[in-house]
Amino acid sequence: MEPLDDRRIEGHHLSRILGDWKGTDAAYAGLAARIRLLVLDGRLPLQTRIPAERELATALGVSRTTVAAAYERLRDEGFLISRRGSGTWTAVPETGHRGGPHTASLAPGAPLDLAHAAPSAPVEILHQAASSAVAQLARYLPTHGYDPYGLSPLRVAIADRYTARGLPTSPEQILVTGGAQAAISLVLRMLAKPGDRIAVEHPSYANALDAIARAGCRAVPFGFTTPGWDLDMLAATIRQAVPRLAYLIPDFHNPTGRCMDAGQRTELAELARRTRTPLVIDETIAELGLDFPAPPPVSDAGGLVLHVGSASKTFWGGLRIGWLRASAQLVGQAATVRAAVDTASPVFEQLVTAELLRRTDEILPARLDDLRARRGHLLTLLHDQAPGWRAPVPPGGLSLWTDLGAPTSTAITVAARRQGLLLAAGPRFGLDGAFENYLRLPYTLTIPELDVAFARLLAAAAAAGLEPVTDEPAAGLV
Repeated sequence: MEPLDDRRIEGHHLSRILGDWKGTDAAYAGLAARIRLLVLDGRLPLQTRIPAERELATALGVSRTTVAAAYERLRDEGFLISRRGSGTWTAVPETGHRGGPHTASLAPGAPLDLAHAAPSAPVEILHQAASSAVAQLARYLPTHGYDPYGLSPLRVAIADRYTARGLPTSPEQILVTGGAQAAISLVLRMLAKPGDRIAVEHPSYANALDAIARAGCRAVPFGFTTPGWDLDMLAATIRQAVPRLAYLIPDFHNPTGRCMDAGQRTELAELARRTRTPLVIDETIAELGLDFPAPPPVSDAGGLVLHVGSASKTFWGGLRIGWLRASAQLVGQAATVRAAVDTASPVFEQLVTAELLRRTDEILPARLDDLRARRGHLLTLLHDQAPGWRAPVPPGGLSLWTDLGAPTSTAITVAARRQGLLLAAGPRFGLDGAFENYLRLPYTLTIPELDVAFARLLAAAAAAGLEPVTDEPAAGLV
């Protein structure tokens, strides 16, 4: 793998995103651990040429020997590649998991994963759906199996679900993709070009921020009010930055769990119509309302709103089925653009997903009850064992957005790997190193697993020098 010619990070920039990397380990080991984490969670993209040893040593105010030793360790582990005349650039080990946390050097036993906010499959019903898909598969075997729009039964099922949720939709408005991430990337490829600005919530879904960066676009953040979205700030951002489009997650937002009310959804659609700004609305978690169902989807706004959805959170991520809902004209354009990326989604998984969508109302009650119990258990663990940390109760979704009270998120994430726990640090969900005070804690593990994971988390916090206990009442747990 060669470095990308136009991707380089300067010493002062790397120094800034490294943050406070010095710990109890030897300096070179602490530096190597922090760079490794930045590579693994995407803040330091692959194939990025990093500063020369002398440049980074000057930026960090350490000896060149320290930087050289850190680089050497990372080369040995496969996280850096060096070539005379080309410099040194980031990579992942061939035995690692591209795009996810590397599990080498973890504590004995299988690591517990709180880096991914994704539930396990509803096993019995998924087996039934798979059996149904096998029975239906025969009719597709005489065909070539490629349908850039997606199988008709699945497009119908997705359209019917939108209509049931309050947004009348026809199958011609649906394009099936390889997950929501593929749909987001497809929209960026279709509507944006390198250098364009994209308005995003702050914090936002980490993989969407990655997709924006990979498209060569610049994310422009706007924040939240309490408890809603700061749509005045979004309007000002649109007026001042003139973004090519805006990306939002109004349904049980990842990572905060917030849900946009119906009034703000109407205001958002009107803002899109008034400014002629396309909106990409991510509805991946829309079905996971724990305290109340999400309001009807944001309206079309005259074709300016594109909805992205997925089977990953409602059913199972292993299906890798997502979709784009837009005007029939835009869906046709998207199918054409898609041909340069992938030809079609797998037939069998589409048939399984169609069956699951038809049984959504049967699947959801038990799934939501399970998530409510896990959410309550994790909140109790926080209240009883880490009252210094604050996590408002999200009305839905899959995780707690936890305020640690100190800028230690990355340090805890590094220490947690040694405890056998995988985490996603707060800055993974922000821009320019923001949210170092925060940690996303999914409640997707079983309750016994959450108990073990939380014990490992507390051990990691102690190793990072943070004591999550205070005499003050845990007023933030509301």
